[in-house]
Amino acid sequence: MPSSVTNELDYALLQQIEGHTEISQRALARGLGVSVGKINYCLRAVVDRGWVKVNNFRRADNKIAYMYLLTPSGAKAKLRLARDFLAQKEAQFEQLQREIDALRSELSQSGNAQPDASSEDCSETL
Repeated sequence: MPSSVTNELDYALLQQIEGHTEISQRALARGLGVSVGKINYCLRAVVDRGWVKVNNFRRADNKIAYMYLLTPSGAKAKLRLARDFLAQKEAQFEQLQREIDALRSELSQSGNAQPDASSEDCSETL
């Protein structure tokens, strides 16, 4: 089962490809904040899954370029990944809300007492 990081990268990659079919791997890597090698690996994976089709075409300057096309199964996968990503982020948000509420409760129970300057801070001793 792919990790959530892989799912996030797959989703972001599919999203970029959907909007920019003639984008280069270098531009994809730069936009997604990963290496070109990682993009190449991920592109191969989504092509192998049938989510993206790659077409070669020649430009006027005789360099080989690629066009990445999202397939119908790729569009479905993108929607599924978006749904999963949203559910994950909502769960994280709810957990953060609980932590914030607990911290606020702790502060209100202590009368909003501020630690005095003479107390040791763990981060200062490290």
